Order: sequence, then structure tokens, then C-alpha cells
Amino acid sequence: MTSKEAGGGGGWRDRRSGNGWVAALAVYREPRLLAVLLMGFSSGLPLALTGATLSLRLAELGVSLTAIGLFTLVRFSYSFKFVWSPLIDRLPLPGITSRLGRRRGWALAIQLALALAILALGFTDPSVSPWPTVIAAIVVAFLSASQDIVIDAYRIELLRSDEQGAGAAATQWGYRFGMIVSGAGALYAASFGGWEFAYAVMAGLMLVGMATIWLTPEPGGIRELEALPGATAAARLRAWLQRAVVAPFLDIFQRSGAGGFVLLLLFVVLYKLGDAIAGTMSNPLYVALGFTKVEIATIAKLYGVIATLAGVAIGGVLVLRLGIFPALLIGGVLQMLSNLTYILQVWAGHDVAMLALTIGTENLTNGIGSAAFVAYLSGLCNLAFTATQYALLSSLATVGVNVLSASGGFLADELGWVPFFLLSMAMALPGLALLVWIRPRSPVTPAPANASTVGE
Repeated sequence: MTSKEAGGGGGWRDRRSGNGWVAALAVYREPRLLAVLLMGFSSGLPLALTGATLSLRLAELGVSLTAIGLFTLVRFSYSFKFVWSPLIDRLPLPGITSRLGRRRGWALAIQLALALAILALGFTDPSVSPWPTVIAAIVVAFLSASQDIVIDAYRIELLRSDEQGAGAAATQWGYRFGMIVSGAGALYAASFGGWEFAYAVMAGLMLVGMATIWLTPEPGGIRELEALPGATAAARLRAWLQRAVVAPFLDIFQRSGAGGFVLLLLFVVLYKLGDAIAGTMSNPLYVALGFTKVEIATIAKLYGVIATLAGVAIGGVLVLRLGIFPALLIGGVLQMLSNLTYILQVWAGHDVAMLALTIGTENLTNGIGSAAFVAYLSGLCNLAFTATQYALLSSLATVGVNVLSASGGFLADELGWVPFFLLSMAMALPGLALLVWIRPRSPVTPAPANASTVGE
């Protein structure tokens, strides 16, 4: 795989020098970077509404920890978005994409539907019946994952190759700001006007992403999709499936080899499992210890997200100075050890200062690990298939967060808080062991030029 295919590895190495840093900073003056940041905001906004914010809402209603843990399954779409990513990537929307373009047409259609779904989620009442809430949350998660597919492709095509690294950083910051708003902002709004009001405000904020897409030109201009070879409809369908579905996945398999491919996929799934399973139960823990929504919003959401951004910056420096695999190892070990602070929080009880230490440590180490992990996933992508391949890899990366961690509530109920968090540390060990195993067998040299956001 060439450095160009790996995402501009040569340019990344050049930025190790002093002159490279100055040149890298100059790219942030580009108006396109503001558009990418606002797209990142729109991408991050829905995530907490079916995750941490929803779990706190359920905990406040007295829903059992086991049920709250199972609610994480509504976000399964983030783990399987690669299944329909070729459709969004290559199929037109009648009467829309011919006027707005493929990226803008799909993005605006999905964002409008997403705003309506968020509004509907807010007006469900899980204390009366959980099923309308479950269905609405599944729809929100599906549309949010679909929006991520479009925004990833939009960003990569909108920016020049030398702007991709800055675009990744802008996406991360915008994504985190979106999470602040749907986390801390939603809690403040719920304290003021109730959950229906809070979700209505979040639905209205989807206009930020819609306005950004409307005002940003279609990458490459509006153009017709390329004609498919074949004399019959069946032949053209086979050609489309080969080009849009088979080729991207076959490319990763061929570069990795059969054994390496399996190990790679297992590592992507397991690297953040220990961190994810502990994080799933963090808000229920805070509620159990007697923290108010305002305390959680101020410390766990605002301060916590700022700590994550600092961690992302530190992780980027580690990748730049030490290389991708040492950064992955350091981030993984720190993520595992940070779960000890949850145990200290259990012992301290309702202690705001300890909560600040717990959240700060957890989010800082999460950011360090995420920066290295995103750089690794990005380097695995061939630029000829970036959108579909990144959808596959980022989907797999969320399996631990959205599927395997669903057992967290059951385990916390059965074991108690302290044994549960000790077990979460043990669950980080398989990912670290796989990291040591795959390091000399990695099929590519990762580079962060096409980095994007991984689901939280």
C-alpha cells in the first residue's frame, strides 16, 4: 500500500518538523474547516440522546440497571452502518440528488428526518410503556448513523489532501461540542422545562447541520452517477454490487491476509470494550450516589468533555512523536487503569471533588486512546474506498460500546459496583493482548490524514 493510499503518510511525517507545524496551523484559516466543524456538531448531537442522556432519564424514573443496560442495544445501527453505506454512497434520491448533489441531497433528507425522530423520542413516556421509547430511539440511532456515513464522505471529498488532518481535528471538536449540547445542554433544558422541552430543543438544533449543508457546495459539483456496464438490469446490478459492496471489503481482506484480517477485526471490536462497559454504567452510578442533574451536567458533561478534548490533543502528540502502536498501548493501559477511579468514587460517595477527579481521569484517558485508535482505523483505509471502508471499521469499533456493553447493567446488578468495575478492567486485557500480537503483522502503516469520529 502506498503512502498516498494510506492517507498521505508522507505529509504526516513532514509535519514532525517545525516548518510543518506552522504550515499545519495555517490551514485552519480555510472556511471549509468551519463547515467541517459544524458538520461534526450535527454528527455528535444525536449520540447522547440515545445513550448517556437517555440512560439518566431512565435512571431518574427508577428503571432497573439491567433494563438501562439493555437500552444500549437501541444503538445497534452504529455497529452495522456499513451494511447500507453503499446505498447512501452510490444511489440517487429521485428529485433531490439531481438538484442538490449526492452528498447534500442525502445529508439534508436524513437530517430533516432525524430532527423529527428526536422530537418524537422526547414525547414518549417510558414510565408508561417502554416500547414507544425503544422504537423512537432505534429510529434516531439509525438516522444518526446514516448521517455519519454522509458526513464522513462529504468531509473527505470537500477537503484537499493536505487539509484532511485539520479536517479530522475540526470534526472531533465539532463532534464533542455536539455531545456537550446533547449531554449538559439537554440536562439543563430538562431541569428547566422537562424532557419533552429538552428533546424539542435538540431537534431544533439540527438546523445547524442543515444550514451548513445547504450553504456548503457539493464536492466536485452536481454530476450524474457513472453508467454501469452490462446489457441487462441483472448485469448492471451485479456490476454495482461488485463496485460498491464487494471491492471495498475484498481490498482490506487481501491486504491483511485471512489470519490477519480476523485478528484485525477482533482488535477493532475489543480495544475499547473495558472502557465502554464501565462508561455505560457511569450515569446510573452517579444517580445511585445522589448526584443531581445539574451536578452531573456541570462536571460529567461540560468538564468531562473538555477533559476528553485535552486527551485527544495529548493522544495526537503521542502518535506524532512515538508512533501509532506505542500510542495505542499507552492509551489502552491508561483507559484500563482509569476505571479504578470509579471504585474510589463508590467509596467516596456523594463527593463532588471526587466526581471531578473520576470524570477528568476517565475522559482524559478515553481521549488519548481514541486519538490513537482513530488514527489506526484511518490508516487502514484505501482512499479508493474510504467511505465504505471507514463505515465498516467504525461500525465494528462501536460493537463493544453498543452491543457487548449491554450486559453492563446485569453485571452491576449481580456483582455490585466495586466487583463490576474490577471486571471492566479485566475486559480491557484481550484488546491489549491483541494489540501486542498484531503489531508486527499490521498490513499498513497508519496515518491520520483521514481520521474521523468514533462512536462513544
